Amino acid sequence: MSTFAELGVNARTLAALGRQGITEPLAVQADAVPALLDGNDVVIEAPTGSGKSLAFLLPLVDRLLERRGPGPRALVVTPTRELAIQVERVFVSLESGLKCALLYGGVGYATQNLALKQDPDVVIGTPGRILDMVGKRLLALSRVEYAVLDEADEMLDAGFAPDVERILAQTYEPQMVLASATMPDWVTRLMRKHMHDPAHIQSALDEESKLEHGLLRVRRDDKVQVVSRLLKVHPGAAIVFGRTKHGVRKLHRDLARLGHECVLLQGDLTQGARDRAMDHFRSKRSNLLVATNVAARGLDISHVSLIVNFDLPDTAHWLTHRVGRTARNGAEGWAITLVAPEDATLWTRLRREGAPDLPELDGEALLELGQWRYRASAGPVGPAAIRRDGRRRRPRRRSGRPQAIPA
Repeated sequence: MSTFAELGVNARTLAALGRQGITEPLAVQADAVPALLDGNDVVIEAPTGSGKSLAFLLPLVDRLLERRGPGPRALVVTPTRELAIQVERVFVSLESGLKCALLYGGVGYATQNLALKQDPDVVIGTPGRILDMVGKRLLALSRVEYAVLDEADEMLDAGFAPDVERILAQTYEPQMVLASATMPDWVTRLMRKHMHDPAHIQSALDEESKLEHGLLRVRRDDKVQVVSRLLKVHPGAAIVFGRTKHGVRKLHRDLARLGHECVLLQGDLTQGARDRAMDHFRSKRSNLLVATNVAARGLDISHVSLIVNFDLPDTAHWLTHRVGRTARNGAEGWAITLVAPEDATLWTRLRREGAPDLPELDGEALLELGQWRYRASAGPVGPAAIRRDGRRRRPRRRSGRPQAIPA
């Protein structure tokens, strides 16, 4: 199918998509929308930047417009405030006329209480605040007939799983959607009690993906200087990921002292500070975001061309999500994972979990000459690109300066 109309999207939504210049469905949308419009439970497993939000929001809007009733009738649960805000923006862009309540913590209750008093058709939010509103008797979920767990693998991980179970227990057999870039087997096993014969939409990775991901070996004490030099030869937008809140605060401070204008995103910031950081980065007033994994999930920031893993993540899945912030929608993107001798044990474990066998970068060429090359032991000089699933693409003979990466 080549058009949204052929997928069965209603005329009102088609007009809203057209005003945004969205005319042809992406692969995940072409696969998921018909299954959801048919009323099936669906598991959507697709790379970051592949259009999952529209894939589950288009059927949501269609279902609620087809028959009106007291709400909320649809629920979208996300692991982070930033992702909830992003999903709500996509929903509003569809110009459905449906009312939406956006619920997340870190801010006052007045605006959210008012939204709930207006009998919203849709609730989008994070688990803690949703349950908070249920506990205050400001929100009832018994009428929900369409429920989405966005970034489902994190939603059902140990930290969120009890809250998610409590939320789903408030509903009565809604049509269920799970969406994520990674979907471990244990997630689908856990969801069997909530889903009925779900369709599994698995969008293949783009063979022409322009992601380049290499490993750079450094001494731990040199990491900050190495990142600073990388950023100086790369003027485009970049995200530098650390593991802990304290670590990224220190890294942000160190990079600022070295002359880099950067913004910080981590879980202990107030919601206002988080919003300001994201606004600065989205609007390109700052080209550098220093963040924990809170920035690794679902955020659609299309102009990021460089990812630096200053610290290794705790799992291979988090590596996939971090790197997924670049090379989106056909754009080129570079990712560099720093590995110090002290990281050897963790890197070995990540490899066992499915992290890609990254080719080793030539540090001298990268830092001294500004050229992206792999060491001879890692294969041909030039970027033998690694796809997000860890397999190599056919090497392309190219030796480019990182600053030439399109922003």
